[in-house]
Amino acid sequence: MTATAPERTSTALPSLPAVYRSRISVELREFFRQRESVVFTLLLPVLLLVVFGAVLDYDLGSGVNFTQYFMAGIIAAGILGASFQNMAISIATERSDGTLKHLAGTPMPRSAFFIGKIAQVLAVTLASIVVLLLVGVVFYGIDLPTGSDWLTFAWVTVLGAAACTLLGIAMSSVAKNGRSASATVTPFALLLQFISGVFFQFSEIPSWMQTFAALFPLKWMAQGFRSVFLPDALAADEPAGSWELGRVALVLGIWCVLGLLLCIRTFRWQDRG
Repeated sequence: MTATAPERTSTALPSLPAVYRSRISVELREFFRQRESVVFTLLLPVLLLVVFGAVLDYDLGSGVNFTQYFMAGIIAAGILGASFQNMAISIATERSDGTLKHLAGTPMPRSAFFIGKIAQVLAVTLASIVVLLLVGVVFYGIDLPTGSDWLTFAWVTVLGAAACTLLGIAMSSVAKNGRSASATVTPFALLLQFISGVFFQFSEIPSWMQTFAALFPLKWMAQGFRSVFLPDALAADEPAGSWELGRVALVLGIWCVLGLLLCIRTFRWQDRG
């Protein structure tokens, strides 16, 4: 009598779309469960809008008050927080606590991790924009974009969020560990906000600061958003005397490419030894 080998049972792996959906769900749940992340990323721009809208409510000319101008800048800053700061800090933390190393050792396709992060950025960015617009319209009478301005609003948002997300992923490798990530990233992000026309009129910033700010995406995002929130008469206050939407698209597109190259070159699944 011969012994028969036990039958092997195989479990089919989930499809790639199912893995992506699962990872997206995990990323969204993890973000919204962290009170600090929600407050810093979603509520801080709203609080800044409330404070600056109440304190700096003066006329800029052409019937435009500072709050209308500030709306463009704070939306750009909100996108920076939801993408660049969020990615740089959260990924550095996950690398430091071993989460990335664990994920890299599972059968999950590594692309699912990045798809989850991208979906998180898109969801948080959309939520931030909706909340800011709602507060601006209800409490400060902000005039919303009209007609084709919404198309400009959309592509500036997409290109800006993409560029800042990729730069945030690359920046996550700069921090030595998760504990130092916030101290590394936040001061740089605040510096960019102060010199990129978020808290002040860009025309009032010294020219050398304008030149430095123009090297980074935030300045161009804010300029693109000003073109949809402000009348064309105020374009004369821009450094080139126009909104330069073609250049806005070009610079943000270049940063998307550079950010992707930096991610490929620098991304690590575990801390440096």
